[in-house]
Amino acid sequence: MLSIPFEITIAGIPLNIHLIVEYVAFFSAYRYYLYLRKNRMDPIAHSNRLSILLGAALGAFLGSRIMGFLENPMLDFANISLTQLFNLKTIMGGLFGGLLGVETAKWIIQEKNSSGDLFTLPIILGIFIGRIGCFLSGVNEFTYGITTSFVTGMDLGDGLKRHPIALYELLFLALLFFVLRKLYRQNKLENGLLFKLFMLSYFGFRFLIEFIKPNTFFVLGLSSIQWLCIGCFVYYRKTLIHLPRAYAKVYLL
Repeated sequence: MLSIPFEITIAGIPLNIHLIVEYVAFFSAYRYYLYLRKNRMDPIAHSNRLSILLGAALGAFLGSRIMGFLENPMLDFANISLTQLFNLKTIMGGLFGGLLGVETAKWIIQEKNSSGDLFTLPIILGIFIGRIGCFLSGVNEFTYGITTSFVTGMDLGDGLKRHPIALYELLFLALLFFVLRKLYRQNKLENGLLFKLFMLSYFGFRFLIEFIKPNTFFVLGLSSIQWLCIGCFVYYRKTLIHLPRAYAKVYLL
C-alpha cells in the first residue's frame, strides 16, 4: 500500500520526489511542445518564438515566487532559510506571470500573432505530471485540503482525513486536456482562443477549490490565489462570452 508522503531513499540518501517529478514535468511538456510545433505551421518566426519563450520563463519565475510569498505574507523570516524562501512558489503565479512575460516580450519584438495555443496542451501535461508529485508529497506541499468526513477523504501524512486536492485537480486536468485537445485538432477556433479557454477554465477551477484549502490569510474573505483568479477573469473578460460556444463545439461538430 502506498504511503503518503511517499519517499525514495537511494544509498541512504533521501530524494525529493516532488523535485524529481517536476523535472520530468518540465522535460515532458517541452518535448510535447516541440512535437506539436513540428506538426502544425507556426505563424511566429523561430527567433521571435525563442524571445517569447524567454519572456514566459522569466515572467513565470517571478510570478510564481511573488504569489508564493503572497500566499504566506505572515512568515517569520527569522526562522526560514533562504532555500525555503526561494522555494515559495505557486503554479498560479507562474501561469499569470508567464502570460505577462509573453505579452511584454511580444511588445518588445513587435510580434502581433497570438502565441499561446501551441503552449496550451504542453502546459496542461506539465501541470498534470507536477500534481502527481504534489500528491505523493502529501502534507509536505500545500496542495491538500481541509479535514473532511466525505468518502474521498484521505490521510495525507498527518493522521487526518483531508480533501486530496491534488487528486481532484488531476481529474479536472485530464478532462480539460481531453476537451481542449479535441478543440485543438478541430482547428476551428480563432488563433489564441484555445489558450484563453485554458486559463479561464483552470483559474475558475482553482478559484472554487480554494474554498476547501486550509488557507490562513484572506482579504475580504478571499485568498490571494482567488484574487489572482479574479484578476485573470478581468484580464480575459471579453473572452468569457466565448466559453459556452467554444465548448459546445466539442459535442456539436
